[in-house]
Amino acid sequence: MNFLKTFLASFLALVVFAGVSFFIMLAILMAVGSEEKVVIASNSVLQLKLDAQITEQEVDNPFAGMFGSDAQPIGLLKLKGAIRHAKSDPKIKGIFLNVSYPMAGFSTIEEIRESLLDFRESGKWVVAYSDVMSESAYYLATAADKVYLNPEGEIEFNGLTAEVTFFKKMFDKLEVKPEIFRVGDFKSAVEPFMLEKMSNENRLQLSELLNSIYNQVLKGISEARGIPADKLRDISDNMLVRNASLAAEYGLVDKLVYYDEVLDELRERLALEENARIKFVARKKYIKSIQVNKQAAAEEVAVIVADGTIMPGKSSDGVIGGASTSEEIRKARLNKKVKAIVIRINSPGGAFQASDEMWREVKLASEVKPVIASMSDYAASGGYYLAMAADTIVAQPHTITGSIGIFSVLFDASSFLGNKLGITFDEVNTGKYGELITISRPLTQAEKNVWQTKTEAIYETFTGKAAEGRGMPKDELKKVASGRVWTGEQAKQRGLVDILGGYNDAINIAAQAAGLENYTVKEYPVQKPFIEQFMEQLTDKTRTNTLKKELGEQYYLYRQGIKLKELYGVQARMPFELSIQ
Repeated sequence: MNFLKTFLASFLALVVFAGVSFFIMLAILMAVGSEEKVVIASNSVLQLKLDAQITEQEVDNPFAGMFGSDAQPIGLLKLKGAIRHAKSDPKIKGIFLNVSYPMAGFSTIEEIRESLLDFRESGKWVVAYSDVMSESAYYLATAADKVYLNPEGEIEFNGLTAEVTFFKKMFDKLEVKPEIFRVGDFKSAVEPFMLEKMSNENRLQLSELLNSIYNQVLKGISEARGIPADKLRDISDNMLVRNASLAAEYGLVDKLVYYDEVLDELRERLALEENARIKFVARKKYIKSIQVNKQAAAEEVAVIVADGTIMPGKSSDGVIGGASTSEEIRKARLNKKVKAIVIRINSPGGAFQASDEMWREVKLASEVKPVIASMSDYAASGGYYLAMAADTIVAQPHTITGSIGIFSVLFDASSFLGNKLGITFDEVNTGKYGELITISRPLTQAEKNVWQTKTEAIYETFTGKAAEGRGMPKDELKKVASGRVWTGEQAKQRGLVDILGGYNDAINIAAQAAGLENYTVKEYPVQKPFIEQFMEQLTDKTRTNTLKKELGEQYYLYRQGIKLKELYGVQARMPFELSIQ
């Protein structure tokens, strides 16, 4: 029996090893194959399918979409580069845009939209078609010459909504008591732990935030479709468009057609015969063709991409590591080939010390070469901290920024552990202050005073450095701080942002400041080798799937618990996790 067990265990290990080896070899072959030169045929159409998560950088994954895996995220910066290249590429006659549910904020959508509008400046065309369009998908589609919709399709056009989840009742039932220390009337990141609904301050800022963003959206649609903004507002507020026919009647789309009819029109634009094959070029394939032909200039504008929550240590997917990002900025500062730096920020903030660590490197870099901050969907709290030492701050009107405030949060789980699980704790100390970060007992009043004093001191540091960076008195800066969140448009009016614009504007400003004419734009951090990424993704995916299977519906609570752990200590974080729909 022991022999049989040993044999089966060895056999199973061999099978697993063979399987992993097969996938690794397949990945190597696919990665090698992907380096082959891609040739684009004449009279081609660049097809952009954008129903995926859109991140700042793109990680190549040959297995994306295989074996039921999630679609690969789309890299915004590479996408913009592809559209820019296609503008002057004689082989590309136009763009066919397919989009229904892009997973991106409105600033990211605006970046893509601006690229499409710029593409049309060449005289080439953009045609958009979909069965269904979300609010953001429709906004993006209005950058096209023609917007077509399936006769049985629909468009979401009823305004924006922001929802905040509150956990107070759950904590009450579990007998967990949040211990909160904050500075600023609008620093409402901790409200979900202490309230059952929004505070008046939070409701005010969210309402003004949504209206500011939506006004920009309506303005863009109005210019593209030739419909007055006030009429669009009426259509939206009263949800007058509830089916495809009404979308055409109110002028939101040009025509209701089926997919085959759209293809017929594309053939006409391409001067093709009936039923002739259209030479569509996928986004990824087209990007590879650009990379093969790309020649680097001697001088460089370095783009340091900071995308995710700010945490100490190394960066990872969705995490801006303070140490890693600081190192990238430091290397760009010391690199003689790099003549200017753009910090591309998409972050709601996070750990204060990590934010300050990166701020220091931005400040040092700005003393020797131009540093421009380019804000994406979010550059709030710690994200704003990262930007505020730059020479120039560029934000989209839709960017969510500001949130200059500090909070600290701990959780007293002693009642939960004692009453629910029967676990109790005791301790001895050498002085009157015990462990300042603990869940096994409530903090003493003296310890609470330490936390509040520390939080207030860091707020003074934050506002002081922000005032220095913006060249304004600290008292004036505090009037627009207090944890208040602003759109890019509002932030510019209050002196927190210099210029309303996008990524390309930031690059141009950096190049002009450095006196560059011929230069290369290079993104950092440099993408890891595929095999290393693949093994990390495989490990993470396996762990996630195992947890989901074991926890079932409780997986959501587990994820919330992980987020609570990230909140421990002093935070420079946006006052809510915002999902605009």
